[in-house]
Amino acid sequence: MSMRTRSIALGVVLVVCVGGSAEEKPAKDAGKGKKLFDGKTLGGWKESDFFGKGKVHVKDGAIVLEKGNRMTGITYAGKDFPKTDYEVTLEGKRITGSDFFCTTTFPVGDSFCSFVAGGWGGEVIGLSNIDSADASTNETRKDMEFTRDKWYRFRVRVTSKRIEVWIDKKQVVDLDTTDRRIGIRIECNVSKPFGVATYATSGAVRDIHVRPLTAAEKKAAAERKD
Repeated sequence: MSMRTRSIALGVVLVVCVGGSAEEKPAKDAGKGKKLFDGKTLGGWKESDFFGKGKVHVKDGAIVLEKGNRMTGITYAGKDFPKTDYEVTLEGKRITGSDFFCTTTFPVGDSFCSFVAGGWGGEVIGLSNIDSADASTNETRKDMEFTRDKWYRFRVRVTSKRIEVWIDKKQVVDLDTTDRRIGIRIECNVSKPFGVATYATSGAVRDIHVRPLTAAEKKAAAERKD
């Protein structure tokens, strides 16, 4: 092999190695899974029974959660939401207000957890609760600035030993749940098994899907070592 040929081959290898993204993408054969919102009606959903809730309605292909005294939300009304080895995706945006606009409550085995998006004054993200500590005080807390009227894509993945969350292309949570107590704040009980909520804020959600993880994804999660 000539020096030129070896150089070209090395260049191809380098492109392959560095050209991929660090983001873990869903498997190519996974698809979007089950569509939970048809973009037109609240079929399959119910308004979460929060005291002093705002109005919930569909507008321009999204579910709008109007500002209430405290929390406003929607709860999935079906009985078929998975408990583990699944991934849920949705898009959310803050319309008005300065607190969480797309806090998602979801099953983790026989328990539940919430991913807070923009809480405690508008910028705190993280899981509530981990070992009884909410997102503002446990190790999953991060601070992120959200722009009003901008859509953000959320992806939550749950396996038997891990909770992972991405916002757009960035992973923001990667928690090993082994021997951890997973729970929710009492206010979010009405969001079970799966729901989305705002706090003193108007928000909107759309493009909601849930899918089971592929066999390859489950195998990779089971074999993963931190």
